[in-house]
Amino acid sequence: MVSILAKSQSPLQNLFETVTAMFSRPDTLAQPEALVEHLQALSVVWAVVFLIVGLMCMLNGYKFYKFATVAIALLIGLFAGYWLGQQIEAPFIVAGCMGLLLGALAFPLMKFAVAIFGGIAGAFIGANLWAGIASATNKAANTEVPVDAYWIGALVGLMLCGMLAFILFKLSVVLFTSVSGATIAVLGGLALLLSFDPWHDTIKSGLTASQLVVPLLVFVPAVIGLILQESWPDSQPAPAGKPA
Repeated sequence: MVSILAKSQSPLQNLFETVTAMFSRPDTLAQPEALVEHLQALSVVWAVVFLIVGLMCMLNGYKFYKFATVAIALLIGLFAGYWLGQQIEAPFIVAGCMGLLLGALAFPLMKFAVAIFGGIAGAFIGANLWAGIASATNKAANTEVPVDAYWIGALVGLMLCGMLAFILFKLSVVLFTSVSGATIAVLGGLALLLSFDPWHDTIKSGLTASQLVVPLLVFVPAVIGLILQESWPDSQPAPAGKPA
């Protein structure tokens, strides 16, 4: 149904509708059936863009951390503004205003923006790992771990990674660029694979086999990106608010 509706939308509207629906839940990676449906609605062009941009952010985010931070703030503002703007039937106007506002604020408040995005990345990791592990445990051991309590994992991740930014600045930057980049790249790659009819059913059945499949596909590359970025020579200037 989502795929049919997406075909009647403009490419830009298709992007906004798909992304806002996809990330309407913090544990979206652990909801494979809904995620696959949203990925099928994503056009091939946007899937390729997601893949390329995600890989660049995952592997080189720290080298351009100021640009990456402002860009992520801009994107969050755009998609959050689009969702809010739908309530007053002016989604693109609100999206543009919020995107410009958050992007403009992120540059002078770089240190705090990094802390916020580090906390968001930690919350995203915690929510999806909690939901995925809880679902897998319930199936394997016939237990009743509350899957909908993913907010506990999100809260723990938010506090740990948010505070990390004020102690280990580089690690926090590397964390949120690796996680966000890996998420974008993997979702773009999966959308691209799902667009090929001969592979569609196989890919779909593999992704929906367990709630842990997609989180693993995202977090393993994220860890690889984190390790690679941490190994690059530290040639960046001191963060905003600190002497070089």
